[in-house]
Amino acid sequence: MELNHPATEFELPDLQGRLHRLRDYRGKIVIVNFWSVECPHSERTDHFMVTLLRRWGGEVVLLSIAANRNESVQLMDEVAKTRGIPMVLIDAEHVVADLYEAVATPHVFVVDPAGILRYRGAVDDATFRRREVTHFFLQEAVEALLEGQGPAVTETPAYGCAIVREI
Repeated sequence: MELNHPATEFELPDLQGRLHRLRDYRGKIVIVNFWSVECPHSERTDHFMVTLLRRWGGEVVLLSIAANRNESVQLMDEVAKTRGIPMVLIDAEHVVADLYEAVATPHVFVVDPAGILRYRGAVDDATFRRREVTHFFLQEAVEALLEGQGPAVTETPAYGCAIVREI
C-alpha cells in the first residue's frame, strides 16, 4: 500500500457482528488503528486518541482493529468500554493486518476524506528508552488534513507490541 494512493478497502465485523467497510466512512478522516487489549503502548495511546477524537468532533473516525489471535471478544469488549474506544473491529485471521502490513499495536494509518492514505506509523515518538513524548505524529497528520493540507511527516516506524499472529 503506497502513501498518497487509495487506502486498501476492507470489511470487518465489530464486536456485535455488524460489518463495517472503510468506504462507509468516505467524507471523514479515518484513523485505522491496529489495537490490542494487552499492549501497554496501545493502552497509553488509546487515552490520547479518545481525547483527540472528542476535540475533533465528528470529522474524524477511529477504527480500532483487533488483530491479535490471543485476545477474546469478551475481553476486547470490556477493555474497549473501559478505555472509551468507540468501535473495535475484529481481524481474527489477520487479513487486514497483512494487507496493511501492520506489525505492531498501535500501528496507525490515516486516510483522508477521499480515501487516500496520508500517514502511517507510530502515534508519537515514545519508546522504551524515550518515555516522554516530544512529537505527536498522529495528531499532527490529522490536524494538517483538517486544515486542508498534507501532513509534514507521512511515515514513521510503528512502535509497540508485535501483533500476535500465531498462538
